[in-house]
Amino acid sequence: MQTLWAPWRMAYVGGAKETGCIFCSARDTADRRQRLVLAQSPAVVMLNRFPYANGHLLVAPIRHVADLAALSPDEFQTLMRVLQRTAALMDETFRPEGMNIGMNLGAAAGAGVADHLHWHLVPRWVGDTNFMPMLADVRVIPEHLDTTYDKLAPQFAARLADL
Repeated sequence: MQTLWAPWRMAYVGGAKETGCIFCSARDTADRRQRLVLAQSPAVVMLNRFPYANGHLLVAPIRHVADLAALSPDEFQTLMRVLQRTAALMDETFRPEGMNIGMNLGAAAGAGVADHLHWHLVPRWVGDTNFMPMLADVRVIPEHLDTTYDKLAPQFAARLADL
């Protein structure tokens, strides 16, 4: 039998749980790299610290809001432009063969952060899923978050700020 070591998971499993909203904290942080924040305006864009696949990003409105209908038309339009630009930057950076874009509204729908709505953008490649999640409840992510951040941060700094 082979052993798969993922010691970084212990910090998540056994560590103190963060209080407050991760998106509001990301919006207000000065240490963008430590928080994996790629953009703080006109929306919060950040890497998912516990991704489903390599390059998994989260996009949230600046305002702390849980209900999609509570967004103003301007906020919604800005978020759609950020989603569009983010998907394009991911295409250019990672060259995925597809992409999942979606949101879970409310805890019953699977939202891990139910009180601040957000979209998930997950680049996908044919064959990128394997048997590990079914057999061992483990995800195999082929690239470290710091490496992914280093690939994306310059793209966002140069091309998302003009929205």
